[in-house]
Amino acid sequence: MAKKKLSPRFKFGNNWKKFIEKLSDDQVHEAEQSLVKALGFSSLEGKKFIDVGSGSGLFSLAAMRLDAAQVHSFDYDPDSVACALELKQKYFPGDTRWVIEQGDVLDGGYIESLGKWDVVYSWGVLHHTGNLDWALGNVSGLVKPLGKLFIAIYNDQGRMSEIWQRIKKIYNKTPIVVQWLIAAGCFLGLWAIVSVRDVLMLRPFHTYRNYRSLRGMNSWTDVVDWVGGYPFEVASPERIFDFYRARGFVLVHLKTVQGKMGNNEFVFYRKNG
Repeated sequence: MAKKKLSPRFKFGNNWKKFIEKLSDDQVHEAEQSLVKALGFSSLEGKKFIDVGSGSGLFSLAAMRLDAAQVHSFDYDPDSVACALELKQKYFPGDTRWVIEQGDVLDGGYIESLGKWDVVYSWGVLHHTGNLDWALGNVSGLVKPLGKLFIAIYNDQGRMSEIWQRIKKIYNKTPIVVQWLIAAGCFLGLWAIVSVRDVLMLRPFHTYRNYRSLRGMNSWTDVVDWVGGYPFEVASPERIFDFYRARGFVLVHLKTVQGKMGNNEFVFYRKNG
């Protein structure tokens, strides 16, 4: 049985609402290309795609535009579910290939009811469930033989990750005013080095002015998403590799943050049988 999920939880859906308000065609295209590049498919024609922790719904939308035969999006946060529904209404109204619902990746019965999929996608989600190992195991059960699993998990930075976990826990327990002060302090700290570098290169605030995150919003809301993101767990690339190798998966794509803060990205191929 999965251990009880931790409380309090960060409401990711609030940030995703802001994101989809300004979602551009260029960002949708970039999402499509990131799937194509990592998965090694020129399209998803004839393939079933499930988005575990769909967030804004952007990558479910990308899968639809890549001609997936079926797309299933689910998220624990009802506001995130609402975001995906809004994107579907805008781009694919009434299309029965795309199903969106609220669901919990830690619910084994629910996961089993979803069946098997050609592509299982869960980017930056499983480490926010409160039980990373259980979530990693549950998503593996969704992948059909010869299918692919595309996940991204926060990198283990040792002591620094422990500090961030404390900051995130405190953030989610404090009033809004205090949350704003914590986020502001983290924003200044995270952007200080980049800003100094830009000044030394005689292009002050260049990075800040040109910043755009595919999965986040702008620089401020991305920092809020990072600071508030709790529950919070991390894993080394070796831990993720060993976990899935033991379950019959082969690593076919790896993109790490080279020991820094952020998500390591993996694509695994499930062997037949």
